[in-house]
Amino acid sequence: MVSNVDAHSIKLLDLPLMLRLKQNAIVLHSELGLTEDARGQSSALLSSIVFPRGLHTLVAQVEDKNVVGQFRHRQDEANAHIVYLAPTLDEDDDDSIWLHMLDAMAEQAGKNGAQTLVGEVELSHRLFETMRRAGYAVYSRQVIWRCGPVAAASIANGLTVSSESESDQIGIAALLGSTIPRIMYTVMEPSTEMSGLVYRKDGRVEAYLAYSEGKHGVYIMPYLHPEVLSDAPGIVAAALQQIERCRRLPIYVCVRGYQGWLENAMLDLGFDPWLEQAVMVKHLTAGVRQTSFESVRLATSGGQKPAANLPMVSADDLRASSMLHKRDREARA
Repeated sequence: MVSNVDAHSIKLLDLPLMLRLKQNAIVLHSELGLTEDARGQSSALLSSIVFPRGLHTLVAQVEDKNVVGQFRHRQDEANAHIVYLAPTLDEDDDDSIWLHMLDAMAEQAGKNGAQTLVGEVELSHRLFETMRRAGYAVYSRQVIWRCGPVAAASIANGLTVSSESESDQIGIAALLGSTIPRIMYTVMEPSTEMSGLVYRKDGRVEAYLAYSEGKHGVYIMPYLHPEVLSDAPGIVAAALQQIERCRRLPIYVCVRGYQGWLENAMLDLGFDPWLEQAVMVKHLTAGVRQTSFESVRLATSGGQKPAANLPMVSADDLRASSMLHKRDREARA
C-alpha cells in the first residue's frame, strides 16, 4: 500500500474526472440512492462545489489510479454518511484505492466534527470486507423491501396515520428510545431531513414512519412498537395511502435486523426482499479544528477541574439503562 496519498476536496478542474468516475460508482446511502441520483447530475455536481450544502467530495490519485468519494455531513450532526465511492473494482483488482479514500473521508469527516462515518453496503459486495479492514464495524443488518406503485383503493383499511406535529415529538422520541437498541440509537435514528407520519393508539404514539420522496422512488423507515405487531400491515398500508408519490413510483421499505418481526407484514403487503445490506460504522477521533490552551486557576473554582464537553458513559450506566428499558417494556406488556 502507498503510505502517502494526495486526497483533496474537489475543485472545478477535477469535475471532468469526477463525471467520468461517478458513472461506475458504488452508492452507500440507500435513502439518497433510491429516491434521487445519489451520484448527481453535472449541474448538481457543479452546485455542490460552489455551495456544498453538507456534501463533501474528495478526489485522490493512488499510484496511477484515480478515486473519488463523497460523504454527507451537516454541522452539529453526530453522524456523517458515505454517499458513494468510485470506481468499482474487478474481483482481481487491488482495493488499495478504496482503503485510501475511506481513510481520507474519515479524516475529513472527523475534522468537520462528525463522531462516526456510516455506510450501507451489500453483504455480498467485496467492499464489505474492505470496509471491515478499514476499521468499520457492522452495527446492524437491514433488508430493503421493494414493491411497485400501489393504488389507494387497493390498500384502504380502517387505520389512520397523520403527519407528525410539534406536539408529537416527545412521543416519537419515547418510541424511538424504546424500539432502537441503545448502543445503536445515534446511528439508527431517522435523518432530520425526512418527513414523518405517526400512528396513535389510546392517545400514545405507537408507530412512526419516516420517509423521503424523490423523482426515482419513495424510501420509508418504519418504527413500530411490538405491541402493535398485529396492526403492522394496516399501519404501513395507511402510510402508503397517505404518501401521494407511492401511487406512481417504486416504494422501498428499510427493515433493520432488530425489526425482523416486520418481515411478515412486508410479505402481506406484497413487498419483495430486494437488497440485504450491512450498516457499517467507523468511530472517528473527535475533530479539533485548532487546539487552544487556557490557564486554569483551580483556586477560583473550588479546586475542581473544568468538566469535559461530552460525558463519559460507563459500563454500569449502560447496564442500568438496559434494566430500566426492560422494566419499562415489562410494565407496558
